[in-house]
Amino acid sequence: MPKSMTGYGKSRLESDAFTQVWEVRGVNSRFLDLKWRLPLFLRPSEAALERVVREAVARGRLEVHLEFTPKRTDMWKATLNAGLAGAMIDEVAALAAARDLPFAPDLNRLFSLSHLWQEDAVDPDPTLFDTLAGGLRLALADFNEARAREGQGLAADLLTRLARLKDWQASIEAAAPAVKAEKMEQLVARVTAILEKVGVEPTQDRLLQETAILSDKLDVSEEMTRLVGHLGRLESLVKDGGEVGKRLDFLIQEAFREINTCGNKAQNLDISRLVVDFKAELEKCREQVQNLE
Repeated sequence: MPKSMTGYGKSRLESDAFTQVWEVRGVNSRFLDLKWRLPLFLRPSEAALERVVREAVARGRLEVHLEFTPKRTDMWKATLNAGLAGAMIDEVAALAAARDLPFAPDLNRLFSLSHLWQEDAVDPDPTLFDTLAGGLRLALADFNEARAREGQGLAADLLTRLARLKDWQASIEAAAPAVKAEKMEQLVARVTAILEKVGVEPTQDRLLQETAILSDKLDVSEEMTRLVGHLGRLESLVKDGGEVGKRLDFLIQEAFREINTCGNKAQNLDISRLVVDFKAELEKCREQVQNLE
């Protein structure tokens, strides 16, 4: 079964040195679009992490977040922007002196200003990336399980709708010959009446010529054949699964083209109603397909 592009996955791994919590959220997108929220020390590894993501996901807009919490203080180093902190204290001290106010800097408040600090991981263990990539793979596996569950529901809905479309297609195909014969009879009667009114005897060749032209305009057999093929291919793709979203979307566009032509050719109220219902249901299929990878 195909997978949805919408889902959520999470993994949590702990070791003696640190805890890693990965979260992956996905929504619809035509291509694979990644948004990272990573610790600074891991930013240079984004390209390698993207390759890990591409092993599991082909399409969608993903937000990938890592919460990395060291358990050992020697894994972090914190750098204070001493120049900026000193300048801030000097400015406040000058302001207090200008107004003859007492001033004693509150270092605890000063240290709470996050923009004065820069946190970095010390040179990480060479195996750290492999450990983090393993945590990301677990989150992606959980993410794919959620996408598969939603994709199964979408596939079941699509198959139900496709069965309904097949029934309507069969009804249109069954009604088309009678409509065609009726229109041709009406044309023969109309042409005969007009020619007799002006005193011209209708010839068989002339009637055959007019009916042949009308027959070609009303014939929907080719459109029906292609439509049956598109519906069958849609059903098989949904059942086969995999990365079928774009192919399903293209086939639905082709089905729209064929049913529009049938509606224009039919010139019958009952068939027109079936065509309207068919197009409305096909549009619902297209909306569902937009969610599939």
